[in-house]
Amino acid sequence: MSIAKGTALITGASTGLGAVYADRLARRGHGLVLVARDAARMEALAERLRAETGVAIEIVPADLTAEADVARIEARLAAGDIGILINNAGMSLDGSVLENGPAEITRIVTLNIATPTRLAAAAAKAFVAQGEGAIVNIASVLALAPEMFDGIYSGTKAHLLNLSQAMSAQLSNKGVYTQAVLPGATRTEIWERSGKDVDSFPEGFVMEAGDLVDAALLGFDRRETVTIPPLPDMGQFDAMQQARAAMGPNLSKSRVAERYREAVAA
Repeated sequence: MSIAKGTALITGASTGLGAVYADRLARRGHGLVLVARDAARMEALAERLRAETGVAIEIVPADLTAEADVARIEARLAAGDIGILINNAGMSLDGSVLENGPAEITRIVTLNIATPTRLAAAAAKAFVAQGEGAIVNIASVLALAPEMFDGIYSGTKAHLLNLSQAMSAQLSNKGVYTQAVLPGATRTEIWERSGKDVDSFPEGFVMEAGDLVDAALLGFDRRETVTIPPLPDMGQFDAMQQARAAMGPNLSKSRVAERYREAVAA
């Protein structure tokens, strides 16, 4: 199976970025497996794309916070006929840690961290066995800005960035390409679902979903490890990466740093 024409499994495929990815990948000739809770919206999307592109499309209704449904998608990835995973399903919270309780926090951690990590792992195992495959993890620019907003959502997206970079380093020589996509504010239903008004943001702040996915797919074609569509100068991110790498040799030592020795001695 070639990544260029392999079947793509897309989570959160009923609307937003997932639906746009479905449209764009179908037009590239990819078969699709669409995964989301809203079967009716997926079927409407699939019907249109079948008529317009002729590709095969499978609908898999699933709640990716439910153990049995996540296990079904893991098994689907293990079947050996998927070439691309678009790990897109996610959510945001209405309010901060002060306004949300254990149920809400558990749900976002499950949907934004546990499930995409499990699916990425299942896909990676299948792709290594196949000798080829691609995993796209939809993170967020908030992974780079933890001080903004509630810290929970940005933390979940930082996890996906970390996971993507690690998988890229460890699996690229096994035929598995991993891309982290970091959108800025993008016009999707996630805002309304989390109690936020996307139209309240300043002019020029919010990107259209189609533009975001088109840029992400260009990064995919270029085999970028990290794609940040709104960032004008990728050199800024590269400089941050270089600074982080420069700290590497000094992050684990047998002795505390000189700046702490007086406190230790005291």
